[in-house]
Amino acid sequence: MVVLLLFAAAAGLFLWVDQYRTLPGAGDPEDVVDVVIPKGSSVQKINRILARADLTPVDFRFVILARYLELATKLQAGEFMLHRGQLPEELLRELATAKPVQHAVTIPEGLVVAEIADIFAKGGWCDRDEFIQLANDPEFVRKTGVSVGAGLEGYLYPDTYYLTKKAFTAGDLLQMQVNRFFSVWKPLTADLPPSLSFYDVLILASMVEKETGRASERPLIAGVFLNRLQKGMRMQSDPTVMYGIRNFSGRLSRKDLRTPSPYNTYTLKRLPAGPICNPGKDALVAVLHPEKSSYLYFVSKNNGRHQFSTNLRDHNRAVNRYQRSGKKK
Repeated sequence: MVVLLLFAAAAGLFLWVDQYRTLPGAGDPEDVVDVVIPKGSSVQKINRILARADLTPVDFRFVILARYLELATKLQAGEFMLHRGQLPEELLRELATAKPVQHAVTIPEGLVVAEIADIFAKGGWCDRDEFIQLANDPEFVRKTGVSVGAGLEGYLYPDTYYLTKKAFTAGDLLQMQVNRFFSVWKPLTADLPPSLSFYDVLILASMVEKETGRASERPLIAGVFLNRLQKGMRMQSDPTVMYGIRNFSGRLSRKDLRTPSPYNTYTLKRLPAGPICNPGKDALVAVLHPEKSSYLYFVSKNNGRHQFSTNLRDHNRAVNRYQRSGKKK
């Protein structure tokens, strides 16, 4: 009798679960719904999340079926587009094998740490203040593999990153960008000139990035900076001065140019203390392969281009033509 009762109970349980297996969810199988499964969710919690999306009802048989199919430990966390109208088994298998939805986040060239933090924070990927704090935390910086420089400015590679909705931290995002930087930089190391250190190249690339957005001018501007370095001249780069001013108003004054700082290349007889932004590959390549010329000066024409000069007299004429005359008008 005991054996018969156990057999009957097992058969009843099987029929009960099998009945659940044959009940399709509501909706058209061609329709999909966006579902986010948090990391660490139990099978029961996943069932409740799917029920809220109207994919399958809350039912303990969902848990039994997941374990019977050996899928309980394979259900993924993240954001997924799941099909409606599926049988519970089909839904479980889809969740176990589906690829997470990816979101493109573009970090343009030439941004500083705070501006990159704004982009990630706006998308809800991390806390802005934590991102900035970690990027300047010496202990965290060392953990990322960066050994030169006080922070991560310059190492946060500008690119389009494809992120999935998982438990990202500010540290994850910073490490991701640093890893990308080194993957781009490593193939370029063979071209490092003996007169420049790796960090010199990174600083100069950040200056080139800030001076022009025109790809054709980058090697020429890099050449000007290298010519000035070779002659022992000051860099006299306005973007470096701006970077060194806290809460910069957007307009440089004569006083700003005369006020010493670790980044004021009008007063320094060397490169600034560190990168002034996060440069892209083209700026790095421009410093490694500058256009050779005798130019020592350049000034903006206010149209995206620059006027280059070999001597101070011609440079002053260009400044009067393109800058001072415009201010008077």
